Amino acid sequence: MASSKLQALWNHPAGPKTIHFWAPTFKWGISIANIADFAKPPEKISYPQQIAVTCTGVIWSRYSMVITPKNWNLFSVNVAMAGTGMYQLVRKIKNDFATEAEPAIAKE
Repeated sequence: MASSKLQALWNHPAGPKTIHFWAPTFKWGISIANIADFAKPPEKISYPQQIAVTCTGVIWSRYSMVITPKNWNLFSVNVAMAGTGMYQLVRKIKNDFATEAEPAIAKE
C-alpha cells in the first residue's frame, strides 16, 4: 500500500519529477527564515519586506487552488508565508504605534 502511494506521488503532475514540486519546496526557506526572525527585535523588521512576503503568500495561495493540477505544496508554503508575514507586520505595527503612545501617557 505504501509503495502505491509513493508511486502515485512520484507520477503526480506536481510530483518530485517536476519544477512544480521543487520550487515550492525551496520556497519553504523563506518561511523558515521569517520564523527565525521572530526572535529579532521589532525595530529591525522591514515593512516593505513583510508586506511583500504577506502579499506573495495571499496571492499565490489563491492561485495554487485555481490551477490544474492543484498544488498542495504550493498552497501550504504560501499560507505559511502569508501567516508569518502578517505576524511580523503585527509585531512591527504594535512596536511602532503602541510604544509611541505609552511615553505620552507616562508624561501626563
